[in-house]
Amino acid sequence: MQIQRRRADGKPHLYEDVVDKIATMIKGGSFRCGERIPSIRAMSDRLRVSINTVSAAYARLEDLRLIEARPQSGFYVLPFEGAALVARRPDAGEDVSAKDVAIGDDAMKIIRRLSDPSLVPLATGAPNTALLPYRKLNALLAAETRKHPVESASYGSPRGNKHLRRQISQRLLTAGCSVAPDEITVTCGCVEAVSLALRATCRPGDAVAIGSPVYYTFLNAIQQLGLKVVEIPTDPSEGLDIDVLRFAFRHTPVRAVVAITNFDNPMGCVMPDANKQRLVELLAHHQIPLIEDDVYGDLGFSGGRPASAKAYDRNGLVLHCASVSKTLAPGYRVGWILGGRFQARIEALKALTNIATPSPTQLAVAEFLATGGYDRHLRSLRRAYAVQVAQMRSAVARHFPQATRVSLPAGGSVLWVEMPDGIDALKMHGQALEQGIAVAPGPLFTVGDDYRSCLRLSASTWSPRIEKAVAALGEMARRGWP
Repeated sequence: MQIQRRRADGKPHLYEDVVDKIATMIKGGSFRCGERIPSIRAMSDRLRVSINTVSAAYARLEDLRLIEARPQSGFYVLPFEGAALVARRPDAGEDVSAKDVAIGDDAMKIIRRLSDPSLVPLATGAPNTALLPYRKLNALLAAETRKHPVESASYGSPRGNKHLRRQISQRLLTAGCSVAPDEITVTCGCVEAVSLALRATCRPGDAVAIGSPVYYTFLNAIQQLGLKVVEIPTDPSEGLDIDVLRFAFRHTPVRAVVAITNFDNPMGCVMPDANKQRLVELLAHHQIPLIEDDVYGDLGFSGGRPASAKAYDRNGLVLHCASVSKTLAPGYRVGWILGGRFQARIEALKALTNIATPSPTQLAVAEFLATGGYDRHLRSLRRAYAVQVAQMRSAVARHFPQATRVSLPAGGSVLWVEMPDGIDALKMHGQALEQGIAVAPGPLFTVGDDYRSCLRLSASTWSPRIEKAVAALGEMARRGWP
């Protein structure tokens, strides 16, 4: 990889020699996509050149889009960018009609197999438990149940533990939200929060607008509640297409909108703040509630935490849902919802559904948040996921057919893979199972017939076993390419 520019006397600048060395190491795989490279001072010591020389070299490598600087973290090798997703632009006759959700037995069998622990875990969006502070959490669980023996064994308030709600209230400031603890209801994970929001805002037969592709559990919840779906295209960079949503409002009665605003599942995109504000204002004009799933909001790879759409809500129409299931402890089942003007209805539904979220796990999570360990844990988890997503993306680029496109998420732990037309993702799913690999085929993420050649891959875990599985999937895709 020769990228030097010579001085007037024909000799390379010293920093350019450093650029060449590092660029060659990146190309050869010594520094892999998403990995942290040595600091300027460490590289200066290794190469026995001045700090200024390495600083100039790193600036040039940034210009060449080979590395990037991350605040208070260091320099990282940028992921492969040559096959990013292309925005799906709607046709003039975009179908914005309300459709029934019909997840059949075959699809449910696939969904149940995705979390089979005996399979290589490329399918689910669950976090990597090896990266979670479960020892400290379990110690806190034991300590808190000893400290609060009666409370931990008793029914709690449907709203949830007051100490936990105070901690959630404080953390929501980072998402741009200023809310009182009594505006929060603790739930059994984010899925229950979204389900409560749907029940509080909709009735059987109503239509719900969702991004497409969409997390399949949302489709399952919508089906169980007897609701219909209006699919709105999702831009791989900016999320839900607000212009198409506005068009849909003119043609189809919509009772609520469901959106993952930060690090969407499955595309990983972040809705820009200006778009979040536009969305909230559009819905306020039509008096339509927004059910916001912000469960991935704390998992950005660089910079600060993105704002939630709730931060722009002035009418109580945004029902903000989140949990610690993707960041801290999926098995603790601790989530929450800010119900806005629907808060009283949500509390009544929560009490009717399961009385309250279990007290012991609420106590442990509250104490973990209060002791300040959560931010340190998040920094470590974000770094790990940034590296693993880049490694997964690079592996797909190496092993899948050349025309394959891959999402470029700014956070989270999943990738959306668009293979060339003609490759059957459902067929690949069956072939992968035969080799002990779990993948989520694209048709699970829609009520229509789209995404036949797409897959969602989880990058929450990375190992030689995972890389071998990605290579096997790539070979299946190549064999299936007509």
